[in-house]
Amino acid sequence: MTPGSPEEVAAFHRLQARLPGLFARVTHDRRQPQTLVVVPSLSLDPEELAKVTGVHHYEERMLYMLMLLRRPRTRLVFVTSQQIDPIIIDYFLHLLTGIPSSHARERLTLLYCSDASKLPLSAKVLARPRLLERIKAAIPDPENAHLVVFNSSHWERSLAVQLGIPLYANDPDLYYLGTKSGCRRTFAEAGVLHPDGYEDLRDGEDIAEALTRLKERHPTSRRAVVKLNDGFSGEGNALFYYDGCPEGSHNERKAWVHENLPNLKFEAPGEHWERYHKKFKEMQGVVELFVEGQIKRSPSSQNRVNALGQAMSISTHDQVLGGPSGQVFLGCTFPADEEYRKSIQDAGLQIAQALGKKGVIGRFATDFVSVKEGDHWRHYAIEVNLRKGGTTHPFLTLRFLTDGSFDEQTGLFYSQSGRPKYYYASDSVQSDHYKGTGPADLVDLAVMNELHYHSATDRGVVFHLIGALSEFGKLGMVCIGDNRQQAEFLYRRTRQVLDLVTRRT
Repeated sequence: MTPGSPEEVAAFHRLQARLPGLFARVTHDRRQPQTLVVVPSLSLDPEELAKVTGVHHYEERMLYMLMLLRRPRTRLVFVTSQQIDPIIIDYFLHLLTGIPSSHARERLTLLYCSDASKLPLSAKVLARPRLLERIKAAIPDPENAHLVVFNSSHWERSLAVQLGIPLYANDPDLYYLGTKSGCRRTFAEAGVLHPDGYEDLRDGEDIAEALTRLKERHPTSRRAVVKLNDGFSGEGNALFYYDGCPEGSHNERKAWVHENLPNLKFEAPGEHWERYHKKFKEMQGVVELFVEGQIKRSPSSQNRVNALGQAMSISTHDQVLGGPSGQVFLGCTFPADEEYRKSIQDAGLQIAQALGKKGVIGRFATDFVSVKEGDHWRHYAIEVNLRKGGTTHPFLTLRFLTDGSFDEQTGLFYSQSGRPKYYYASDSVQSDHYKGTGPADLVDLAVMNELHYHSATDRGVVFHLIGALSEFGKLGMVCIGDNRQQAEFLYRRTRQVLDLVTRRT
């Protein structure tokens, strides 16, 4: 079947029609037989992904899905570009409680492409007919199976059709809704406050026009932000400063802006105007006013539209940002600050309901910039990550580990013991000193220093991106505690231990 053909699209829609029934069965009975085929393909722009250190190891972020093997009749097929170190698999299986790890291991199938190229994983799988057959052979009943991915593109649609199972993610035809331009249109439709700006810009000429008009509407503005439609983790953003902008006519101002576009301050290291402009013309983008404020935060609201089309709140976070102007995602804390947690949750739900009406399904997050004005917080929606993102795996790690639940009234998560749980999570724990530290070394370090997660207390550190540690000196962690201070202490303590031990060796 030809990728993207009417026949493939029709077949895809027939498969998707199975999802509501499958969802209802599995939700009603946790012992319902099911098979999840996990293909954590980052089907995003390869040049943008290349800006992320150790990005090919980001497939490992979805290893939290192994915790679903706690369900005794659930099978999991996990496919990666390259083989994952068995120690990493054992690490996650030993986090399971209430079930022998050997029982879980029998229901886990690990497959890989032996391919380290920059192609999306889904494309690699589609190019390997024998691997496709092995995946199919690991699915006992296609009627009770579905495909789980990081994000949805035409590759994932083709993969779902080839495997004959539905995709629990968006129809790729809804792709525009997840772009920076599409987000701005959704915010307007949902009636949610967002920065003044322009979307669907095509090139430098459009950028200059938009920047000029923004300055004319907001004469005291100091800067604006330019964003690639498909920028990743804030690395596709750049700041434009209005310092020196003339007071003359529109054309005089625009000429000055155009001349100064090469002076954009890029978030991605080593980026420059010529390359950025070329990429902008390929994927288009937006210009919007930079949100200023003395007291400013970057919370996010996580939402889900289930297979029945119901929008719901999942969680809230405060993002930890870095980069030259604080626009690059480094990590997050759960939950968001109590002062504005409910406001963020409500705004996120408005956006989720608007997206649900357009056919969106699955998990996604809306990022905000929040400014305190007196005793009041003003929240600006800035983008929707219409995919699994940096806040997805920490929350699902907590959810699957504890089998607890999120309380929409309080915005807190409670373990089965009734204790509220907090965490500090990061994908960007990195140091040159960590290079050469293998998975076994990391596990030993965690156990010897009493950092390892303990199910009896629902506290401790869960590592991810472990495969990136030896080569790139980079890993991720979710530090779970009974309060925010405890979670942050676990993060600082783990960093101290890592620094101390690796500097000795």
